[in-house]
Amino acid sequence: MYDLDELLAFDHVMRSGSLTRSAHALGLAKSTLSRRISQLERQLGQPLLRRQSNRLLPTEAGQLFLTYCQQILTLAEQGRQALDELSEEVCGELFVATHNALARSWLAARLAAFMEMHPGIRLTLQTPSAPPMAADSQAVTVWLGEVHGSELHQETLGWLSRGLYAHPDYLNRHGRPDHPRELGRHTWIDLLGETDQGLTLNHPQLGEYCFQPPDTRFRVDQQTLHGDAIARGHGLGIMPDWLAAARERAHPGSLVRCLPEWAAPALPVTLLYAYGPQPRRVSALLGFLRQTSPAEWIREIPAREKPSKSAQAYTASA
Repeated sequence: MYDLDELLAFDHVMRSGSLTRSAHALGLAKSTLSRRISQLERQLGQPLLRRQSNRLLPTEAGQLFLTYCQQILTLAEQGRQALDELSEEVCGELFVATHNALARSWLAARLAAFMEMHPGIRLTLQTPSAPPMAADSQAVTVWLGEVHGSELHQETLGWLSRGLYAHPDYLNRHGRPDHPRELGRHTWIDLLGETDQGLTLNHPQLGEYCFQPPDTRFRVDQQTLHGDAIARGHGLGIMPDWLAAARERAHPGSLVRCLPEWAAPALPVTLLYAYGPQPRRVSALLGFLRQTSPAEWIREIPAREKPSKSAQAYTASA
């Protein structure tokens, strides 16, 4: 491999015809410049310059090598410029995976804004049934809920508090529950097995209450369908408060919070991405998502999510 400093010294002397002028222009001692050219000649095994009067001229080998020398220097400069542009410009291909509950409610609009800011970005958005887990995944993933067993770096963007919701017409027909123990007589809308192992509700003074929801006639695997079923008056169900508020803004009067003092455990919104240095486009997207996550998301898990001794005692006595 040729030393770029030696190639630069040779090229400059070829253009100036003088060691003195080239040394001054490059900010080097004349002896340093002469040594670099001598080292290049030794590596090539042939003299590159000859002196004629007070001017340095190329030998036949020097004239032949000059073309290749200049090509190497040009490519080196182009490579440096490309890396500089990469470090400054946000462009290229991005792959984003997300939980279906976050796609339409928040992420799709945020990604559109990100692409408008950076016209050089090409983006693919997918809603897989499970988040990417392998360490070599190139996707940036935004997931709702805990992710176990992933080989990717995990970062919590926020927490979504959850409560019990129903349509007002359903409550008019079946009555409004005053305590979690009354939920057993209501129709339950299940998010595909989410409550198979029971459901824990938390009260700020009374602590935890654990109950087993009744068998459901309607089970769905997407948050959107789950919210649709509740908002159409088919029964009660647990929803993230942020998603319920967004639905209520779009369709006023479709949802009512039941047992407002009782809350289900909050769900984390998890950001997953590969460990190590990130391309500029990835680091820019990560920063953008952190900055634009909704203010309504809880930044730290609520204290009442952590069971206390009094909560445990209340659950046992219930």
